Amino acid sequence: MEPPASSSSRGAPRLPGLDLLRATAIGWVLIYHASLWDLAPQTNPLVGFGWMGVDLFFVLSGFLIAGQLLRPFARGQRPSYARFLTRRALRTLPAYLVVVAIYFLVPAWREWPDIQPPWTFLTFTQNLSPAPFAPHSFSHAWSLCVEEQFYLVFPLALGLIALRPKPGTVIGAFVAVLVFGLLIRGWFWLHDIASPKFDIFGSPDGPYMRLIYYPTWSRLDGLLAGIAAAAVQTLRPAWWARLTSRPNLLLAAGLVGVAAAAALFQREIGGFFAAVFGYPLIALSMAALVTGGASAASVIGRRAIPGAGALAAGSYSLYLSHKMVIHAVAAAAKGWSPAAHVLALPLALLCAGIAGAALYWSVERPFLKLRERLGGPSRTSLAAKAPAMVEGVS
Repeated sequence: MEPPASSSSRGAPRLPGLDLLRATAIGWVLIYHASLWDLAPQTNPLVGFGWMGVDLFFVLSGFLIAGQLLRPFARGQRPSYARFLTRRALRTLPAYLVVVAIYFLVPAWREWPDIQPPWTFLTFTQNLSPAPFAPHSFSHAWSLCVEEQFYLVFPLALGLIALRPKPGTVIGAFVAVLVFGLLIRGWFWLHDIASPKFDIFGSPDGPYMRLIYYPTWSRLDGLLAGIAAAAVQTLRPAWWARLTSRPNLLLAAGLVGVAAAAALFQREIGGFFAAVFGYPLIALSMAALVTGGASAASVIGRRAIPGAGALAAGSYSLYLSHKMVIHAVAAAAKGWSPAAHVLALPLALLCAGIAGAALYWSVERPFLKLRERLGGPSRTSLAAKAPAMVEGVS
């Protein structure tokens, strides 16, 4: 996942529906990761499928980032890629590098004993490791690697498409990326994964996680769906108006699609059809939620939910730091009585919120202010007056 990007013009207000979706995504991921240390039951579907929160982040990122780069084209201009990359770096790198430093300078805070080499984190290639898969600390950085690679590749792809900006070229590019994902996941499943029935970390070398779940080339569906929604909104406003004329129906369709995807997967690792077709289904469903949520007429877009904007604004710092905090609370709670242990989950979420807030205000927020001085305010900065993000998780 990545921090919230601007969804409209400079200084535009935040969109309550998208804030709520982002807040839901981070909360969903936190609960799921808490279940890895038995603080929440994975048998509960709402907990066990919390990994889908990352797919919601991908769709949001594709929608918001593509919107930034496509709006200049809609005005007959071209975006400044240098400015785009500079703003992305100021938003994503400072907090990320601080957390990387903590993981390597304070090993006692790691949630697992093992961790991949520092160069994989510094080059954002941690999700492409060919090494045998096993539980590693800061493994959730895989989604950040996907995001950073997206920031570099998408502007280049957009520039190439802009050389021949025809509907056929655009549609062909979307279809090519979609089919590529289907084929490569199918190939890895048939060629490298002998059985669909293995534990979350797979057979000894964890082929599913290593070849299908983590790599960027297997997980482009969410970003692609978000880009498609942004392209319609920006370049075909009449289509967008018709599409969002019944936003609550879109939200309902999205929820039904998420439920169908959960039934197809049954857990984080599904069978062949889930691996091949499940991720596009999740992406399409999340795109329906994002499209509906972007409308002020939707049930979640009409007014801001208290705390949702603050939690959404701080979601990046919270995502970066939460695992080590949840693990620390889980380790401390091992000796508690069963009656006291029920407090472990809310305590873990509260402590994670405090740590995320500290990272946001001490590192992420100052660099956001620097970015504002260099190029204008962001939507995240407009939420700075909202209540501290701990309110959203306590």
